[in-house]
Formats: sequence, structure tokens, C-alpha cells
Amino acid sequence: MKRERIEEIAELLDKRGKLTLEQLDDYFPRVSQMTLRRDLLLLEQEGRIIRVRGGAMSVKEVQKVSGEPYTKKTALHTDEKIKIAQKAARLIDENTSLFIDGGTTAMYLAKEIPDINVHIFTNGLAVAIELAQKKNVNLTILGGQVMKDNLSTASPVAQVYFENTNFELAIISASAFTPQNGFSCGSQVEADLLKTTRRKAKALYMMLDSSKIGKIMPYTFARLEDIDVLITDDNFPADLKDMFTQKNIVVM
Repeated sequence: MKRERIEEIAELLDKRGKLTLEQLDDYFPRVSQMTLRRDLLLLEQEGRIIRVRGGAMSVKEVQKVSGEPYTKKTALHTDEKIKIAQKAARLIDENTSLFIDGGTTAMYLAKEIPDINVHIFTNGLAVAIELAQKKNVNLTILGGQVMKDNLSTASPVAQVYFENTNFELAIISASAFTPQNGFSCGSQVEADLLKTTRRKAKALYMMLDSSKIGKIMPYTFARLEDIDVLITDDNFPADLKDMFTQKNIVVM
């Protein structure tokens, strides 16, 4: 009976793309939300769905726009990414202009941002798709070469475009971090774009889940002294937290 219900949930998500817990309640009125949450957790562990705040989405829904590499990244460390995204979303005020990158944590942030009057620049395709569904969000997506691993765009032309734009805040998610090498990513053109956004923004907030600590990617785009706020999860090492706070960086 339990397995039949789980398979039915997976089927519904494949057909609908996304479902909230409230919608699942309607389909399974005799099943508690706690049980439905456990069913979703099991399906996520099997790699068939991705849990999001208040519900879940089918992996096939993500693959429509992202392809396999990005989908696999999206399904890793989901709880940490959602918590980080929720923290970051609370820091965005109405009438703010900001840049959000194209990482998987940024995609969860796009889901969490309330439908308020803000102007958002992004180089993330999945991020843009999420934001485009919000009525009051003004959205600008940057063009350029599409990097399939993180479903984002970057080009020297985008950097030139930024010279004539203004935004107060940049919220970026790093692929890797070490104290010696700073925050890094896998593409030179993307690193150059992120450096430009770093210089343009009045404040830089870095989203970093603890699984990225100790990893090194080829291109550094920011160092500790470049950021104002670090948004991370509960597993962030205490000694690193002290290192950030000693440099007057707010750690959330």
C-alpha cells in the first residue's frame, strides 16, 4: 500500500511537474502531511524528484530546461540549499536592484524570493524561468555562451553591458571555497562576469553550502575581503566561521 502510494505520487509529479503539500493532501485525504513528507524524502533519495519549499517537483520538469548535469547538482544537498535560499530571500528588500547568478542554490533562491517589486539581473536560465512566473519581479537575463553544467550564460559582451547598469546587491553561489584560493568556479568567462558584478554591487552576499568547503575550481572570482555577508548551513565549521567574523563578515 505504501509503495503504491509513493509510485502514485511520482506519477502525479511526472504529469504535473510540481505539486504543493496542500495539493497532495487533496489527492490523499486520509494520509497525514508527515507521511507525505516522508514519501517525498524517499522519492528524492531515489533521485526521482526534487523537494522544494512546501512541496516537490519532478526531476523530468527540471530536465526540460536543464539537462542531466544540472539536474544532478540540483538534487544534491537539497535541504542545505533550501535553508540557505530562505535566509538569502529574507535579505531582499522591495524596490532593490540586484544580481543573482545561475547556480543551483540560486535557483532555489529564485523560488523563495517573494513576488515584490524588485529588479533582478541574472545569467541563470533556470533562475530566470522561476522569476518569470512572478508578476511584480522585473527581470533582465544576460546573453552569451550557455554553460550546461550550471545552466548559466556568460560572455565578454555581458560584462560590457554591465558597465551601463546599476544594482545595489549581488547574491552569488560559489562552486568551491578554500581560505587560500577563495571562492572559485569552473569557467574563466563566468569568473570574469562574477568579478564584474562584484565590483558593480554595493554589497556582495555569498551563498555557500558546507559541501563546497575544501574544494578548488580552476578560477577564483572572489576572496574573503570581497564579501559582506556569508549565508551558509548549520554544518559550517566553527573555525572558519571565526575567520569570517574576524574580518567583519556577517555569517548567517
